[in-house]
Amino acid sequence: MAGSSGGGGGKRKKARLEIIPLIDIIFFLLATFVMVSLSMTKNQGVQVALPTASTAKSMGDNQEMEKAVTLSVNDKGEIFFNKEKVTPSQLPIKLQTYKTQAKDPKVIINSDSGADFKHVVLVLDEVRKCGIEKVGINTDKK
Repeated sequence: MAGSSGGGGGKRKKARLEIIPLIDIIFFLLATFVMVSLSMTKNQGVQVALPTASTAKSMGDNQEMEKAVTLSVNDKGEIFFNKEKVTPSQLPIKLQTYKTQAKDPKVIINSDSGADFKHVVLVLDEVRKCGIEKVGINTDKK
C-alpha cells in the first residue's frame, strides 16, 4: 500500500495533445480558403449593365483576362481605363503607354446596355488606331 496514495509519491498524469481535432480544423481551413479563392474574380472595370448576346462565351483563362486592359463606357458616355476615368483625348495616350509596356496587349470593352453607341465606337476606333489587334467586347449570356 505504500505508494498507492499518499503525500507526494503518486505519479503525475502526462498531458496529451490530441492531434485528430487539429487535423480536422486544418482541413476545414484549407477547404475554406480554396473555395474562397476560387470564387474570387478580378474585375478591373467599373460596374456596368452589360448587354446580352446569345453567342456570348466565358472568358476561359483568367490569367489572360488579368493581363488585359478593361475600357468601360457607362450610360452617361463616360470612359474608364480600368477604373480610372479618362477623357476621349486622354485615351490614345493611355493606350499607347499600355501598348509599349505590354508585350501582348489585349483590350476588353465593357459597355452599359444603355450607353450611346457612338461612345463605344469611339473607344473601339481609338484601340484600333493604336494598333492593338486583340479586342473583345464583354457581354452577358442570354
